[in-house]
Amino acid sequence: MEIRFRTRKLEKQYTRHRFAEKAYGRDVARKFIQRVNIIKQARDIDELCSLPVLRCHSLKGNRQGEWAVKLTGFYRLIFTLEGDLLEIACIEEVSKHYDD
Repeated sequence: MEIRFRTRKLEKQYTRHRFAEKAYGRDVARKFIQRVNIIKQARDIDELCSLPVLRCHSLKGNRQGEWAVKLTGFYRLIFTLEGDLLEIACIEEVSKHYDD
């Protein structure tokens, strides 16, 4: 899949590990970069959903049309799919699944 980022900040966090580590901490930053690389290598959403470690799933309600993969604990990587064949993943945000 082709990867796009909703913001330059997200792109910078992907390309420069220290920015991701500053924003999310060491573990989440490492998983963020790993997960984006996995999404980049996938052929389609079915391939991502077939990898149990990702826990890839579509979101519901006001987030319908978005997908999530597990990073660590409560953190999720949220992305959308674009293009005629849904071959473009747009990284939307790193989200704390259950905010306190």
